Amino acid sequence: MIKGKIIKGIAGFYYVHIGESGIYECKARGIFRKQKIKPLVGDDVMITIQDEGDKEGWIEEILPRKNSLIRPASANVDQALVLFSFGTPAPNLTLLDRFLVSMETEHVPCLVGFNKCDLAKEGEIEAFREAYCGAQCELLPISVKAGIGLEALRERLEGKTTVLAGPSGVGKSSLTNTLQSEITMEVGDISRKLMRGKNTTRHAQLIPLSEGTYLMDTPGFTAFELRSMEKEALKDYYPEFAPYTKDCYFDSCVHLNEPKCGVKDALRDGLISPIRYENYKALYEELYEMEKRRYQ
Repeated sequence: MIKGKIIKGIAGFYYVHIGESGIYECKARGIFRKQKIKPLVGDDVMITIQDEGDKEGWIEEILPRKNSLIRPASANVDQALVLFSFGTPAPNLTLLDRFLVSMETEHVPCLVGFNKCDLAKEGEIEAFREAYCGAQCELLPISVKAGIGLEALRERLEGKTTVLAGPSGVGKSSLTNTLQSEITMEVGDISRKLMRGKNTTRHAQLIPLSEGTYLMDTPGFTAFELRSMEKEALKDYYPEFAPYTKDCYFDSCVHLNEPKCGVKDALRDGLISPIRYENYKALYEELYEMEKRRYQ
């Protein structure tokens, strides 16, 4: 058997990347269905080759997963990269916070890329750094067009599987194409094999960048609803609040309308970003409205 990684799954077929050998179109053995286990994009698997000429095989074993995400349905994700841009469209920071909270619930570290950094106004990059310095994420100003910051980004991606997300128009496709320029296999090899399936844009796909380095393209992965989260838990995903909660009068303080709130005092004293706090309020209100609808 040979070890590989599932980079795409369509209609019962799984496309497994085997290093320099290329991509094999595989079906999963029936035992997985009986065990109610579904192979996921990102799974490390063991396969047997059925036809070397046509690069076809069978998935015999799914190796233990480091983690798994529900949306996008994937496994063994090391980190996430959310991409925004300066200029048009303007960065949607509520969406950014939604993404950071979503990934934090899955214990997935985040990188935040700001494309078109050459279009940033004076002081704009530093303003974002200051606002998010307590959010436990790394901000990377880049410009795909001007070639700024790409080597630093490649270093952060090397040897990892990274989920790529962000709104339309920020340069996700351009970035992906640029990062593929040093790929060790022909992009056409991926296309010829994967285009046998239909509606490929609806599926998460791992793009091999180099040996052991993958970028997960996730079309439509731009909006997040924090459906399973209780509104009272949201504060725990704003790490910059933590140092000041000891000064809250109520143990159950959610840092909104309560008196004697250490977090609101820190906000007043400039120790917490007002941008982050306003985003927190917006997400809390969303969770509150969702909770009301559940009980109506």
